[in-house]
Amino acid sequence: MTEIRTPRLLLRRWHDDDLAPMADINADPQVMRWIDDGSVRDLDHTAEAIERWEEEWDEEGFGLFAVELLASGELAGFTGLSVPEFLPEVLPAVTISWQLGSQFWGQGYASEAAHATLEFALQDRGLDHIISINRVGDNASENIIRKLGMVPERETAHPVYAYPLHVHTIDLTEFQA
Repeated sequence: MTEIRTPRLLLRRWHDDDLAPMADINADPQVMRWIDDGSVRDLDHTAEAIERWEEEWDEEGFGLFAVELLASGELAGFTGLSVPEFLPEVLPAVTISWQLGSQFWGQGYASEAAHATLEFALQDRGLDHIISINRVGDNASENIIRKLGMVPERETAHPVYAYPLHVHTIDLTEFQA
C-alpha cells in the first residue's frame, strides 16, 4: 500500500469509511465552484469517483491519494496524480490536482500534500514532467501552483464547459524536493 507521511498529513489509498466525509466535501458548493460545471455531487457519484480513482492506481501505478490529518484522523480531501483524459490536447500527460474540504483551506495542507505528491512522482514513479490544470479565476489553486514552482504552459478552454483553463508545467528534474 502506498502511503506518504508529511509533518501534518497522511496521503494514502482510499478506505470504505472515506466515502461519507468525501461526499460531504463534494456536496459543498464552495468546494465545487471551480470543478467541472460547479455542481455538487451526491454520495453515489462520490462512490463512483473513488472507485475510478482506485482503478487508476491499479492501472497506472499512481492516482489520487486520500489526505488524512495526522493529528485528528479526519479526511481532508484528496491530492494526487491522474491522466487528464478530459483534455486530449495535453496528452500524454500526468496532472497533479487537489480538492480539500473548505474547513481545511488556508492552512497550507494543499501545498504540503501537493509538494509531497510531486516528490512521489519524481522519486517513486520516475515521472519527469507534471502539469496542473485549473480554471482561470481560481486564485487559491494558482497560489499553490506557484508555490510548487510550476510555470504557465498554455491557456485553453474546457472541451465541455468552454470556460478558460490555465495549464502549468514543471520539469521534475529541476524540482526542489
